[in-house]
Amino acid sequence: MKEKLIIITGPTAVGKTDLSIKVAQRFNGEIISSDSMQIYKYMDIGTAKISKDEMKCIKHHLIDFVDPASEFSVFDFKIKATEIITNLNKEKKIPIVTGGTGLYINSLIYDLNFTPVAPDIGLREKYEKILIESGREGLYSLLESLDPLSANNIDKNNYQRIMRALEVTEVSGIPFSEYTKEFRKPQDKYDLVYFCLNMDRAKLYDRINLRVDLMIENGLIDEVKDLLERGYTKDLVAMKAIGYKEIINYLEGETSLDDAIESIKQGSRNYAKRQLTWFRRDNRVTWVDVDLFHEKKELEEFIINIISNTLNI
Repeated sequence: MKEKLIIITGPTAVGKTDLSIKVAQRFNGEIISSDSMQIYKYMDIGTAKISKDEMKCIKHHLIDFVDPASEFSVFDFKIKATEIITNLNKEKKIPIVTGGTGLYINSLIYDLNFTPVAPDIGLREKYEKILIESGREGLYSLLESLDPLSANNIDKNNYQRIMRALEVTEVSGIPFSEYTKEFRKPQDKYDLVYFCLNMDRAKLYDRINLRVDLMIENGLIDEVKDLLERGYTKDLVAMKAIGYKEIINYLEGETSLDDAIESIKQGSRNYAKRQLTWFRRDNRVTWVDVDLFHEKKELEEFIINIISNTLNI
């Protein structure tokens, strides 16, 4: 018998959190975060992490549990989230995966071929040296020579992904593209209901801009200062997140506060566009135009009815 699974995703600031809580309340559910930044401790404001009060007594998983200096991979997420989904089904509870990190979600509903190659510090240092001396073009050229198929599928500005592809290829002797060639092969483990929320683009961008302004008002600058004082450096993956890297640039005198804020807004809007592009690739998604509903209650009832009819609960 298939395990039941609800996914509620969409671009940043579209309103996933409130809806997921209503669904969890209705179906005796618990929420599994699929946000790759909300996993980190001490990073609350800039990641728009849900507060205890906002949780409405609904249990949330995979939030606020990873040290910012630690590595946490998509494979790590898959292992933890899959176990939680199975356990919740055994307890007759409904798992609701909520968040906007597409790769996290895909790790659950596709047969992704994760390579067992562990990070190699020596190789990473070699790649970082190439990055410093030859720039991203030099790093990308190396990947083109070793694994042209991966180079064709990876953004040349995504140097972290390029480094990982190089690392896997050199350590295993197998091109990284071999591990990812069936990257979008759906698996059939779950009785799945998969929603993606969307709204008018201009309205969404206004919501994103407002959210960034509220982050600044609520103390994002102090949050970044606290992280730096704790010893978390700007080269960490966590500290390169949208909102954090821009404030670090401001604190280091590389940009004005106004310019940093505008960069956060622009980066967040660009991220929202990428999220929508990502989710459009999956024909299992039920797209929900939030603007078609006059009140939140109407949207909630629409979603709840689809879930009830699809999962027979």
